[in-house]
Amino acid sequence: MRRLTRTVAAATMAAALALVAACSSGSDSTEEPKGGEGAALEKVTYLTSFGNFGRDSYAWVAKEKGFFREAGFDVEIKAGQGTNAVIQTIVGGQAQFGPIDLTGGLLQFANGQAKDFVAVAAIQQRTMAAIATVEGKNIASPKDLEGKKLADTPGSVVRNLFPTYAKLAGVDVNKVTWVNGEAQTLMGTLASGAVDGIGQFVVGQPTIETVTKKKAILLPYSEYMQDLYGNVLITSTKIAKENPDMVKRFTGALLKGLEYALTNPQEAAELLKKNVDAANVPASKAELELMAGYVRSNNSGAAIGTLDSGRVAKSIAILQGAGALKQNITPDQIIDFGLAPKA
Repeated sequence: MRRLTRTVAAATMAAALALVAACSSGSDSTEEPKGGEGAALEKVTYLTSFGNFGRDSYAWVAKEKGFFREAGFDVEIKAGQGTNAVIQTIVGGQAQFGPIDLTGGLLQFANGQAKDFVAVAAIQQRTMAAIATVEGKNIASPKDLEGKKLADTPGSVVRNLFPTYAKLAGVDVNKVTWVNGEAQTLMGTLASGAVDGIGQFVVGQPTIETVTKKKAILLPYSEYMQDLYGNVLITSTKIAKENPDMVKRFTGALLKGLEYALTNPQEAAELLKKNVDAANVPASKAELELMAGYVRSNNSGAAIGTLDSGRVAKSIAILQGAGALKQNITPDQIIDFGLAPKA
């Protein structure tokens, strides 16, 4: 009997120990998430360029496919509100990374409106800035914008670059009225008929047509400013200086997400929808398909994300020639070429 009692007690103790082991090996909400090699993940806040459209879905891809985690990051993705707002948020320390339009960044920096940020990779090799309208507004060329009302966020690159575009395209900037709008409601404002056009990226065409139920008409800035880059990834000068390894790891993971999204636009659109309920899968997929031609360098064979000092110098020269810069600047004042992928 004593032998039986000892056997039962031992079995009970073994079961209890096994239960404790099983509980301790499971997920513990008090523990930090771990990366690929067991190290604690570094928390990072990333801003999209402008709302949560298909053009920015690559960040969600990098998160959902584990690219950020593999690089050692636990990333929170928040919707950005255009170049000016993204710069201010990153410089202010509320976020660590985000894309801005490089031309908008040049304008902000050279005109004393922003500082303490650097670009570390290209997202698009050509600017996607454009004025968007729909059929029925009698806008078919830049000159037709005179006498019209346009909406955009106050700090957007489309709006800030418009005087330069207008000068090169022969438009009297004083005959065009701008009103303030928000990233997520601009297309609805256009659909309502409250404005004649909106600041937008060319890849927004499918989404505009989905929202307005009309054929979209785009006036791309690139027709008059062909050397301008599109979006670039930025961080603060403080982070770039103090933690260059972190910057390189994050950049690599994000660009991996970008390349995957362009190769798999349907999946990327579905991953965006998984995280952003308002996302439209067909429109998001179409945006990515349109964006592909802007992300890869034409016939250069250069890797995604590269930045070329000569091209940036040409962009600066275009802006200087249009009288858009209050002071002269050089490419390395706004781009950290030591951290950017080599062209």
